[in-house]
Amino acid sequence: MAASSSGIVAGLTAAALATVGYLAHQAAQTLPAGMGRAAQTGAAPAAGTSKAPQVKRDRTALPPESGKGARVVYSLRGDRVWLVGGDETVSRTFEVEPSAVDPAPGSYSVTSRSNAVTGSDGVPVEHVVRFADVDGVVIGFSAAVGGPTAPAPDRKVRTGGIRESRADGDAMWTFATIGRKVVVVR
Repeated sequence: MAASSSGIVAGLTAAALATVGYLAHQAAQTLPAGMGRAAQTGAAPAAGTSKAPQVKRDRTALPPESGKGARVVYSLRGDRVWLVGGDETVSRTFEVEPSAVDPAPGSYSVTSRSNAVTGSDGVPVEHVVRFADVDGVVIGFSAAVGGPTAPAPDRKVRTGGIRESRADGDAMWTFATIGRKVVVVR
């Protein structure tokens, strides 16, 4: 009986493969013009490549889905900030040094500001603009008073200071008043 069972299984497998092959052929014949192998002239593209022209994303372009109206936009992946006016014009964009604790993507408002304080990492900072709290860690933008020679925030310490240059901190201070919307995107 084992011989007849294997014969039946082999026959069913052959029939299934023939059916799949026939259906694939029929599907290929009904593709719209410009699709499928018939439309290809030459070799297929290598794995991981596309026939479409590659578009390089401008890192300084305002991220899509970043809200409307006057706002500060902060990109977690790009470590970049945009100051956006009510007319959707970007008045300034700049890179930042991220904090050790990130806020979740979403919409926030500036809740408090301090002209000059000592950061939780012991570095004197100015123009502190706070907008979020993550598990007791206050998140905000600030500029180290030491300027470009100031040490980067210690990523091992749970701090919320997103560091910017002094010039960018001045611009943030002027733009991000209490209540200003802050949109965090990935």
